[in-house]
Amino acid sequence: MGETITHKIIREHLVFGEMKPGREIGLRIDQTLTQDATGTMTYLQFEAMGRDRVRTELSVSYVDHNMLQTDFRNADDHRYLQTVAARYGLYFSRPGNGICHQVHLERFGVPGKTLLGSDSHTPTAGGLGMLGIGAGGLDVAVAMAGAPFYVTMPRVVLVYLEGRLGPWVSAKDVILELLRRLTVKGGVGKVFEYGGPGVETLNVPQRATITNMGAELGATSSIFPSDERTREFLAAQNRAGAWRPLAADPDAEYDEVITIDLSALEPLIACPHSPDRVVPVREVAGRPLDQVCIGSCTNSSVADLEVVAAILRGKTVHPRVSLTISPGSKQALTMIAQSGALAALVAAGARILEAGCGPCIGMGQAPVSGGASLRSFNRNFQGRSGTEDAQLYLASAEVCAASALAGAITDPRDLGAPPQVALPRSFVVDDNMIIPPPADGRNIEIVRGPNIKPLPTRGPLEDVIEGELLLVAGDHITTDHIMPAGAEILPYRSNIPALSNYAFTRLDPTFPERARRAGKGFVIGGENYGQGSSREHAALVPMYLGVQAVLVKSFARIHRANLVNVGILPLTFQNPADYARFRQGDRLRLEDVRRALQAGEPLRVINLTQGFECLAVAGLSPREVEVLLAGGMLNYIKQQA
Repeated sequence: MGETITHKIIREHLVFGEMKPGREIGLRIDQTLTQDATGTMTYLQFEAMGRDRVRTELSVSYVDHNMLQTDFRNADDHRYLQTVAARYGLYFSRPGNGICHQVHLERFGVPGKTLLGSDSHTPTAGGLGMLGIGAGGLDVAVAMAGAPFYVTMPRVVLVYLEGRLGPWVSAKDVILELLRRLTVKGGVGKVFEYGGPGVETLNVPQRATITNMGAELGATSSIFPSDERTREFLAAQNRAGAWRPLAADPDAEYDEVITIDLSALEPLIACPHSPDRVVPVREVAGRPLDQVCIGSCTNSSVADLEVVAAILRGKTVHPRVSLTISPGSKQALTMIAQSGALAALVAAGARILEAGCGPCIGMGQAPVSGGASLRSFNRNFQGRSGTEDAQLYLASAEVCAASALAGAITDPRDLGAPPQVALPRSFVVDDNMIIPPPADGRNIEIVRGPNIKPLPTRGPLEDVIEGELLLVAGDHITTDHIMPAGAEILPYRSNIPALSNYAFTRLDPTFPERARRAGKGFVIGGENYGQGSSREHAALVPMYLGVQAVLVKSFARIHRANLVNVGILPLTFQNPADYARFRQGDRLRLEDVRRALQAGEPLRVINLTQGFECLAVAGLSPREVEVLLAGGMLNYIKQQA
C-alpha cells in the first residue's frame, strides 16, 4: 500500500511509537519558530534546561505580535529575545521584518521537513509541503534542546480539489467552506492533506492561506504536495535549492476523503463569533460596517495586497469605514511600494500599519463600541479585537476591499470583472532584518528587563487533590477566554504574577481573587475546551493560581498538552451528562490519583458539597503520566537528566 505525504514525512522523522492513529508518537524536529507573545516564556524554559545551544537544523525567533511599545516592557522583551537568540544559536527576525508564518514561508520553509512553532498557525508552512505543527512554548523549547516532539498519531484526511476557482472566489473561501462543513472541532486529531487536479491551480500563497486556517478546524496540521508550483515559488525567492518533489503515492489510502469542487464555490463569510459560522456573502450583504482590516498571517502576501490595491485604485474608502492594511512581511511591503500599489492604497484612504500581527491579536485598531468589523484574518472570537461588544466577520481580501468601498458587506461579484494579478516571477530578497547567530554565543550577555519574572513551577502530583470548583464554563472556551491577549495584557507575557490578574476575567471578573483565596481548585468546561491560540500562558497562569485539574467534555489538542506540561491534570467526563450536575463553589475531591493514573484507570470525582461522585478519564500516554507525576515537563526533564 502506498503512503500519503503526511505518512512519508512522519516515517522519515519517527523516533518513537507506531504510526497507528490514536497512538503517541515522537518526531524529530528539523526547524522551530517562536513569536514574541510566546517566545519569551519559551526561552526562559530553554534556559532552565541548561543546554548550551539549540540542536535543531534551524530555529528562528520572530518579533511580530507585541510591537506596540507604549512603555518599556515590550521593548525590553525584544532585547531579551535578540540577546538570547545570539547566545543559543537562533536566527532573530527583527521587529518590522514581518509575521513569523509569512516570513518563514518566504525565507526558511523546506518541503518535507518538520517545523514546530509556538503559534497555532504554524501549519501555514504546509503550503510548501512542510509538516508544520503548532505547540506550546515548552514543547518547542524541548525540541530546540534536541528531544522529540510527542503527539498523537493523526488520522489523515484527503481534501480532493476539483475544478478551478471562479471570478472573485479565493483560497480563503476554500477553507471557509471546510469550516462550514466540519466546524471548529471537526479537525481534532487529523491532518488535512490536499490533493486532486485542483491543487495545481493554486499557487503557494493561496495554499498557505488554506493551511493557515486549518488551525481553526482544530487540526494537527494541513499540507499540500511539493510540486512545480512549489518549485516556482522557491525559485522566485532565490531558494530553488530548498525544493524537493513530494506527493502522495497513487495507491495511498486515507482515513477519510472530502471533495470540494473549486468551480462551485462562491464568496463566503464567517459571522460573529466563530470561524465556523459561515454563510455566502450574498446572504449578509448590505450589513453596515465601521471597520475593515486586511492582513494577518492569513491574507497579507504580495498577491493579496496587489489585488486589494487594484480594487481600490482611483476610489475612496466609504466615509464611515476605517480601513487598515497590515503587510505580512517587509518583502511584501517593499514590493507594493515599488509597484505603486502602496500609493494606491494610501490614496484610497487606507491606514498602513507595520508588517506584523497588529489588529488580529488585539494590538491596536479596536473597533468602535458595538461596531461591525470585517477582517481578512483567521479568528473572530468575541472580545479579541479589543472591543467586547464588536461584531467581527471574516472573509477574503477581495470581499474586504469591496466592502470597504461600499461601507457595508458586499459581494465582490457586484463589481464586475475581477482584477488580474499574477504572482511575481521573482521576489525582492533582502534579509537585512534577519540576524544570524554567531558561531559561538557563550560570551553573549543576555539582557533581562525588570518585567521578566522567574518561571512558576509546581511540586510532584499529589495523591489526594481537594479544592473548590472555581468555574463552570461552557462549550468552545478559547484561550482568549482563559488568558486574554490584547494591548493591555500581552506586555505581561513574561510576568506570570501580573498576568494572573486577568485569568478567566472574560468569563468571570472575580476569578483571580477567588482562586487566590481558595488556594487550590478545579475548572470544569464543555466541548473543545482550550481552542484557539497555542499560548501556554492559558495553562501556566491557572497553574500559578492553584488550579489542580480541568474536567471537560473534550479538549483542543494544544491546550491539553500545555496542561500536562505545567502539571495540571486534564480529565474528561466518562459520561458527558455528568457535566450538568456540577455547580460553581462545589468542593471536589480526587483520591488515589497517582495509582489510578499509572494503572490507566478512571478517577473518581467526589462532589463533597452535593454528595455524589462520577468518573473521569485521563487518557494519558505512559510518558504523559510520568510528566504529570513529576509535576510538569521541567521537573520531568530535570529528573531524566
